[in-house]
Amino acid sequence: MSNNNRVTPEEALSYHIEPVPGKYEIVATKPMTTQRDLSLAYSPGVAVPVQTIADAPGTAYDYTTKGNMVAVISNGTAILGMGNLGALAAKPVMEGKSVLFKRFADVNAIDIELDSEDPDELIRAIKLMAPTFGGINLEDIKAPECFIIEQRLKEEIDIPVFHDDQHGTAVICAAGLINALHLTGKKIEDCRIVLNGAGAAGIACLELIKAMGAKHDNCIACDTKGVIWQGRTEGMNQWKSAHAANTDARTLEQAMVGADVFLGVSVKGAVTPEMLISMADNPVIFAMANPDPEITPEEARAIRPDAIVATGRSDYPNQVNNVLGFPYLFRGALDIHARAINDEMKIACAEALAELAREDVPDEVAMAYGKKLSFGRDYIIPTPFDPRLIYTIPPAVARAGMDTGAARRPIVDMDAYRHNLKARMDPTASVLSGIAARAKAAQARMIFAEGDDERVLRAAVAYQRSGYGKALVVGREHDVKEKLEQAGLGDACRELEVVNAANTRHLESYRAFLYQRLQRKGFDTHDIHRLATRDRHVFSALMLAHGHGDALVTGATRKSAHVLELINHVFDARAQDGAVGVTALLNKGKIVFIADTLVHEWPEPEDLAKIAERAAGVARSLGLEPRVAFLSFSTFGYPVSERATKMHMAPQVLDRRGVDFEYDGEMTVDVALNPVAMARYPFCRLTGPANILVMPARHSASISVKLMQEMAGATVIGPILAGVDKPIQICGTVSTVNDILNMALLAACEVG
Repeated sequence: MSNNNRVTPEEALSYHIEPVPGKYEIVATKPMTTQRDLSLAYSPGVAVPVQTIADAPGTAYDYTTKGNMVAVISNGTAILGMGNLGALAAKPVMEGKSVLFKRFADVNAIDIELDSEDPDELIRAIKLMAPTFGGINLEDIKAPECFIIEQRLKEEIDIPVFHDDQHGTAVICAAGLINALHLTGKKIEDCRIVLNGAGAAGIACLELIKAMGAKHDNCIACDTKGVIWQGRTEGMNQWKSAHAANTDARTLEQAMVGADVFLGVSVKGAVTPEMLISMADNPVIFAMANPDPEITPEEARAIRPDAIVATGRSDYPNQVNNVLGFPYLFRGALDIHARAINDEMKIACAEALAELAREDVPDEVAMAYGKKLSFGRDYIIPTPFDPRLIYTIPPAVARAGMDTGAARRPIVDMDAYRHNLKARMDPTASVLSGIAARAKAAQARMIFAEGDDERVLRAAVAYQRSGYGKALVVGREHDVKEKLEQAGLGDACRELEVVNAANTRHLESYRAFLYQRLQRKGFDTHDIHRLATRDRHVFSALMLAHGHGDALVTGATRKSAHVLELINHVFDARAQDGAVGVTALLNKGKIVFIADTLVHEWPEPEDLAKIAERAAGVARSLGLEPRVAFLSFSTFGYPVSERATKMHMAPQVLDRRGVDFEYDGEMTVDVALNPVAMARYPFCRLTGPANILVMPARHSASISVKLMQEMAGATVIGPILAGVDKPIQICGTVSTVNDILNMALLAACEVG
C-alpha cells in the first residue's frame, strides 16, 4: 500500500478520542422531556408492554428494540490479522463493526467483548444474553473455536448466529464467482477449484460454493502443509477432514494445474507465475489475503491476460468486501424475525449481489467513483456505496428465509417493504463517500491558505496522506514545522510543500496581475505589494489564478465575509458576478442545502432565481436531484406581506427561464420539509420534501444554519462557493479538522 494513503498513529488515536471517546452513542427514540413521558417510558407505563411480552413473547419485536438490534461479539483471539490481543483490545474493532451495521443497513448494533477463550464459557454467556437481541454477529474469534461456538449456538438459541469472518467472506466471494463464471461461460459444477488457506473463511467459502453446486472432489483445499487429501493425518481436524479430496495432488503447485478457480485467504506471494501459467483458460483468481494479496492483479494479468482477478483491497477492482454482505443479511433476517441465517439465505444474498453487478450502474455511483462502471472483468462485484444495495439485497434474503421456514413473521407486501428500505437510506453518508472517491480520482493540488493554524495543517496532512493529491500550504516553513511538531505530526514536514511570497519565483507576475485588476479601484503599487506579499488569502488566490494550484480552501481563521472580500481582489466573486454561497446541513440521515449563506445580502426575485439555479447545480454535482423551496413566513400568498412578495415572484422567474428541476414557493419551512404539511396544498409542484431552501436574505440563511448546528447538532458543510471561475471553498472559523478536509474535497471535486 502506498505511503500516500497511510494513517499515522497520531491520526488514528485522534479519530478515536475526538470529540468524545469511541465511535457511537445511544440516542433515545421517544420523547423524554415531561413527567408523563417518563411515566410512559418507565414506571408505571412500562408495566403494560412487560405483561404483554410475558403473555406473548413474540411481541418483544413490537415493543422493544430487539427486532433491530444485533450483538457484535468477540473475545479478541483473532483481531484483524493481528492475532490474539485479548477482549479489551478488540473493542475498537467491534465498535467499528457496530457503526458499519448502522451506516449501511440502519441496524442498531452493540459491541460486547467477552474475556474468555473457553468455548463453553462463551457459548453460555452468549446464550444467556440472546433474549436481548434479534441476531448475533461473531467476530475475530480464532479457529477452530469459532466453528464450535457458532455451531452450538445455532443449535441452542432461536435467533440468527453469524460468524462474519467465515460467512461474510464466503458470500461476497460466491457473488463474484457467479459473475466470473458467467463471463467465462463456465458452470460451477464443472469447475476445478483450488482453495489456499483452510481457516475459518476458507472453509466457509468451500462449504457455500459446494452448496451452490460445486462437486466435492473438484474442490482442492490446501493449508500450510499442502493439499488436504483423503487419508492425510498431519495437521488435520474435523472441519478440514470434511473437505479432504480424493486427489493425487500433494502441493499447491500440483493442485493448480488445470484449475479454473483459485480462492486465496492465505498470505502474500503464495501464488507464483508458474502456478498461473498452469491454470486452465480464463482462470478466475480471488487473491483475498490482506493487506497484500497472494498475487497482485498487475502480476496476474501480466502472466495471464485472460484472468479475472479479485482481491480484498479497495484500491483494486473487484474488492471482496464483507460490508456488501453482513449488514444486508442481518437487515433481511431481522425484518422477518428469522430464527437463523441459513445457506439458502446466504446464497440468495450472493445471487442478488451478482445480479446487481450485471445491471446498469446509476450515475451517482459512477460519479462517486469518478469513472463509468459496467459489468465486465473489472466489475463483477457491486461497490460498497451503491445505494441500491439496501433495497435489493434484504428482500432477496427475506424471501429465501420465508421460503425455507426461517421466518417467524413473513413479509406480506414485498413492494411496500422495498419502499420502506429505500426510506432507511442515509443520503449524507453516500454523498460524503462519493465526494471522497471523486477527490481521490481528481488528484488536485490543494492550496491550504492558512498554514499558521494547526487545524488547517492537520487537514492538509490528512488530504495528502489519504491519497487525494498534493497539499500546498501557505505559510512560513519554521512556523509550519513548529505547529506540526506540536500536533505530533513532525514527520509530515518533509511531505508538505510550504509556499509563501519569500520563496516563490512568481511574485512579479502575481503583482502585475493584481495591479491590472485593482489599479482603477484606488490601489497603488505599494498597496499591491502589501496585498501580494503579506495577505495569505490574496497570495493563495493569486496562486490559484495562475495555475500554481488546482483548488483553494481558506477561511478557518477569518470571518467568511472578510475572506470573500479579499478573494474578490483576484476573482469575480460578488453577487453581480453570479456568485452564491450554498451551505449543506446533514442531520439524522437527511441533507438540506441552504442558500444564499454568503454573498447576497437582500436578493431580489432575479437574484433568488439565480441562487436556486446555483444551488441546484451544487446538489446535482453531489448526486442529488434538486427540489427547491422558496421560503417565507407566508405560504402560497397568505398572509399577504410585502416581504413575502419577492419569494412569490422568484418561481415565476424560473418559469420564464425554463429550468429542468422542481421548484415552488413561497412557503413556510414546515410545508417545504414535512410531507403531511405539504399534502394540505395538493397543487404544490414539489413531488417530495424540498432539499434546497432558498432564504429571503443572508441573515435568515445564516441564522437557520447556526440554529440547526447548535440546537440540532447538524453537520455543516459550507458555505460552498458556487459561480466562481476556479474552485474556492471558504470554511467557517469554528471548523474542525474534518470540516476543513471536507471543504478541500469539495474544492477538489470542483463542486459549485
